[in-house]
Amino acid sequence: MNKEWSEANKSMQLKLGKRGTFDEGIAELFKLRGELMKCVDHFREELRTEDFSAIPFINADGYHNKTVGYSLWHIFRIEDIVAHSLIAGDEQVFFSGGYRERIKSPIITTGNELFKEQIAEFSRQLDIGELYSYVHETAKSTEILLNSLQFEDIKRKITEEKKQYLMGLNVVSSDERSFWLIDYWCGKNVGGLIKMPFSRHWIMHIEACLRIIAKLK
Repeated sequence: MNKEWSEANKSMQLKLGKRGTFDEGIAELFKLRGELMKCVDHFREELRTEDFSAIPFINADGYHNKTVGYSLWHIFRIEDIVAHSLIAGDEQVFFSGGYRERIKSPIITTGNELFKEQIAEFSRQLDIGELYSYVHETAKSTEILLNSLQFEDIKRKITEEKKQYLMGLNVVSSDERSFWLIDYWCGKNVGGLIKMPFSRHWIMHIEACLRIIAKLK
């Protein structure tokens, strides 16, 4: 993991866990996300449309065996689902913004169920401009949510009612590659969710994208 990002992530997590440094932790999270978003935006500047569906490490083990287009979809579908369906309890940006039609996606899920050539084919179908609109709108909506949280909120657990609601949305595939996500998310409290989908998850997949892009060059 990028040393600078890793250290920033560790510092942020420690501060979020203490009442006296909670606000500072949120500020550090925003700063880290800002740095990571610069990378995401740079992908659009340096890549051709077809590069977003390139899969140079198709047979590798690791997050780099995906495509850049898929990785962006995956990061922000998960963030949208967790932020809105599990924490805020409101409508996902994906649905309120009509992004399925705009992005031209054949799926509404996180994409965990896809593998190898399925990932490349999925990526080729995406409208990259609209995908970036979704990326930014989702990130902004998450940061509004984060700004509204108090220290007491991070101990809040995900209720069974929210878990059942999430399952009814069909945004997580029933495939074994995907369905474990529901128990994983619902087994965490709000603080645990902040520490993974909203930060570490970004780092893991953005680093994988950088590896893909280096190979393409």
